[in-house]
Amino acid sequence: MDHNRVANRPIGSPVERLEDLRFLRGLGEFVDDLPSPGALHAAILRSPVAHGRIRSIDASAARKRPGVHAVIVAADIGDIPVITLRQELLPEFTPYQQPVIAKDKVRYVGEPLAVVVADSAALAEDALESIALDIEPLPAVADRAAARRNESLLFEETDRNHVITLSAVKGDAEAAFKDAPYTRRESFAVQRFTAVTMEPRGLLAQWDQARGHLTVSGMTKVVFHNRRILAKQMGLAEDAITMIEADVGGGFGVRGEFYPEDFLVPFAAKKLGRPVKWIEDRRENLIASNHARDAECELEIACERDGTIRGLRGQGAADLGAYIRTNGVTAARNTAQVLSGPYRVPNVHFDVALLVTNKTPSGTYRGPGRFEADFFRERLFDMAANDLGIDRVEFRRKNLIAEHEMPWALPVVQPLDQGTETDSGDYRMTLDRCLKDFGWEEKSKLQGRLIDGRRHGIAVGCYLEGGGSGPRENVRMVLEGDGTISLYTGSSSVGQGVETVMAQIAADALDMPMAHINRVQHGSTTHVKQGYGSYSSRSIVMGGSAIVQAAANLKDAIRSAAAKRLQCEPGAIVIDGDNAIGPNRASVALSALAADGIASEGTYASNKRTYSYGAHAAHVAVDPGTGHVALIDYMAVEDVGRIINPLTLHGQTVGAIVQGLGGAFLENLVYDADGQFLAGSLADYLLPTASDFPVIRAHALEEKPAPHNPLGAKGAGEGGIIPVGGVIANAVANALGVEPNVLPLSPPVVWGLIQKAAHTAPTPPSS
Repeated sequence: MDHNRVANRPIGSPVERLEDLRFLRGLGEFVDDLPSPGALHAAILRSPVAHGRIRSIDASAARKRPGVHAVIVAADIGDIPVITLRQELLPEFTPYQQPVIAKDKVRYVGEPLAVVVADSAALAEDALESIALDIEPLPAVADRAAARRNESLLFEETDRNHVITLSAVKGDAEAAFKDAPYTRRESFAVQRFTAVTMEPRGLLAQWDQARGHLTVSGMTKVVFHNRRILAKQMGLAEDAITMIEADVGGGFGVRGEFYPEDFLVPFAAKKLGRPVKWIEDRRENLIASNHARDAECELEIACERDGTIRGLRGQGAADLGAYIRTNGVTAARNTAQVLSGPYRVPNVHFDVALLVTNKTPSGTYRGPGRFEADFFRERLFDMAANDLGIDRVEFRRKNLIAEHEMPWALPVVQPLDQGTETDSGDYRMTLDRCLKDFGWEEKSKLQGRLIDGRRHGIAVGCYLEGGGSGPRENVRMVLEGDGTISLYTGSSSVGQGVETVMAQIAADALDMPMAHINRVQHGSTTHVKQGYGSYSSRSIVMGGSAIVQAAANLKDAIRSAAAKRLQCEPGAIVIDGDNAIGPNRASVALSALAADGIASEGTYASNKRTYSYGAHAAHVAVDPGTGHVALIDYMAVEDVGRIINPLTLHGQTVGAIVQGLGGAFLENLVYDADGQFLAGSLADYLLPTASDFPVIRAHALEEKPAPHNPLGAKGAGEGGIIPVGGVIANAVANALGVEPNVLPLSPPVVWGLIQKAAHTAPTPPSS
């Protein structure tokens, strides 16, 4: 930590979120709040069949209903655009891209078949019932096993449901396993679940016929990229589309990628020459927004007898759902690449098969692929340590990458040819701090003990958090007439407090009070020439570093303008509060200089990822009679390089942990053998509530700044969720003496493990 930090600097101060004042007053402006006089309302007819050929769609009755202005089906669009990829671009993925509306075939329950546009949302939804569908059912590919059999094909022209295999390779895994003193191979699986944002998705599209211009509100996360996709789909120039980012009720990776509705609603607005609004309901949110996780593996470890890891190898499979959407491959790639986590594993070979099934397409969700990888690895590590008779903590400490070994190359993923390496860190330090703050030595005495009818277990796990994805980010600063600064950034806000932390960085870089930053405008395509958005914990690293550059340029512009007024050299000008001061204390107000049109731009470009790192520990108590797991204590410690705002960071960390606990214990997007979705409401899909996990502690450190960006900051929005599944599963295992290799650990699952262990336990010898 920088113990010489100047007191009261904006960076490092626990500033309360500037955004919250308007939210708490009910003044947030979400998509459904936007003024839309004369707007029509859209509703989407979605396939009730998981897999089938479309014989006909008869919308004639729906078109005659009062208040209905249009019913749009594939035939009304013509050539059906597809949703192109944003990441992991390979030609092998092209056949699996999603059309914006089904034409000849449906491949998952919830796939769009028609759009009804009416005077109100209620009239549009009522009209959906009048559309007659004739769909010939086909055998559903309901899981990974069915996908591998290829008895029913989602895409007949590809001749298989196995899209491709990604391989993560480092060193020589085959040699590492040859004659290894110890090996163990286990199977693991993580269920399908997703980020359930407070506010579902929504869009408001407006077509200006006179200008030939389309304005779309509600796009978030990567608005410039989405504009590029939409422009190509609609045959418009990119500058003929403006995308406006409204307030959002959370993002977490799910919100803001390109979805079918992102074409269908603007298309309807252009076709009808009227504003069109669409607001997703909760069932649509669960069935149509990206799902995540849903992966399995067989993983093997090779060690020396003293616990030194020689290598990891194995095979995994990811269920991508029916199509590969914009970032549908990212999670599987991450799983393979970060499988070894923060540990010194010199030899890795891990293959991940990408499979398509008749389910909602998958995408990214906070810690994509990393949550899965950490569950797989940390469970296997506990098993290996137990077999070898080595303390679980010492097993991890022995194998953590040392600071002098930085940067440490992670496996290269082929055929993507993607490699990465760690940047800086002392991984043992965060482990030791976590154990100390958790009270590991004292709590260890409870391991496996039965107290008041519950068995207690504790566990610890370590992890990496990749962030700061490139290639670049842009910002613009403007000196306003009142002497304040307006900041415009290409980063997007998806609930992570961008307005606050960006203002802190700007004020710090300009050496001004935060009150001088009068606005932070983010995301929308009107503010900067090109923006790259918010994903992979990049906003602070990329957008914040661009602010540092723009601030330096703005100060130079102010000094130059003031020097002309004061007839001196720019280097003689000092910017102090509201004034630019020259020799002999002559000064000119910043507000007066604004007439010169002073503005600046800043760009930060880098392909060097940041790697935050840390350790989590958990204490659970399990009721053997019911399988219920109570979380007694949870401790998280992470080094994030440099902390911009400890208050917002703490909220991000605790929120991410709660999401991880939901995935570990509760959440499950269940399908039946016919591909029918069985978790279509929050009565079926269980989410954690505020009272479920009352004891979560989190400490953020800034001991090892990032070496590759001017802030020294590392991405820190996802670390809280990454290790949770593995830590919780190991705590349950240690409490009960069972081997939980599948999530979620709901009471029936845990009870089943208890019963299995009871029936397979060796018979004690007779006396």
